[in-house]
Amino acid sequence: MDSTWLSAQAAAEQLGISVLTLYDWLAQSDRGDFVIRGQHFTVSYFQGGRRGQGRIQIESSEISRLKQAMSVRPQVGISRRSPVKHEHYPGITVPLGRPED
Repeated sequence: MDSTWLSAQAAAEQLGISVLTLYDWLAQSDRGDFVIRGQHFTVSYFQGGRRGQGRIQIESSEISRLKQAMSVRPQVGISRRSPVKHEHYPGITVPLGRPED
């Protein structure tokens, strides 16, 4: 497993997004709100400095994992039946028209 650490700028470039978008994704990941293609996703990263306010560094394997989660996999289309025309309205149980005297 590759253990190369990337800066936020380099990680954003590899993902093809802006650095601000990367920071937003990390904030969403911290809150547990980050979703990729319908799946909740957590990003592991390192934030150095005193009190955790330093520069962000992300392991290159995390970037690979993000890319894999974002990749689109073609799916076989589901064949659907053509709609059937109904001559009756759903829920109406009496004949339509004016009542006979």
